[in-house]
Amino acid sequence: MPDTPRTPRTRDSEAAKARLLQAATDEFAAHGISGARIDRIGAAAEVNKAQIYTYFGNKDQLFDIVMDTHVARILDEVPFAPEDLPGYSGRLFDFLIANPHQLRLATWNRLERTGRGPGPAQLAASMEQKTEKITRAQADGLVPTTFTAEDLLTFVLALASAWTPASPVIPAALEGAALRAHRAAVVEAVRRLVSD
Repeated sequence: MPDTPRTPRTRDSEAAKARLLQAATDEFAAHGISGARIDRIGAAAEVNKAQIYTYFGNKDQLFDIVMDTHVARILDEVPFAPEDLPGYSGRLFDFLIANPHQLRLATWNRLERTGRGPGPAQLAASMEQKTEKITRAQADGLVPTTFTAEDLLTFVLALASAWTPASPVIPAALEGAALRAHRAAVVEAVRRLVSD
């Protein structure tokens, strides 16, 4: 009987890392940084708790990796377009509705990390790049200068995320015609922000 070839260890460790990142995403989204427990993450991922520290370092480092992973996903799936901020706000709205963990992670980051070091590198870089792109678009006359680039970006992000499940003012289940109407309102509000 021939020997069954073993799966390479590299593939095992990559699969374990992927399970850990998903379990960490769920745990951090539900409990925040302080409330998250490494033992629950390990149990959910079916990985020894010690492996988490080997792969990702401490809990704060793991949170940063989770955040950066999600920021990279947004950058990939929702490209930023300063010359079309209304369209961008609609696409971001769609992404955030489909991925409720994203805003919960960002909210925990703001609540628990303000003033405590640099935080997730990808998040800071993303905000800086978006602000610079708006500034350039304003200089080129593509975006009005009614608001500073920082204010405009903040307003667009706030409007796009206003109806997500993490919002304290929305009903638990928002779908169908109501969701489409809110999306249209977000896009129209951003359109008015950037109208001369």
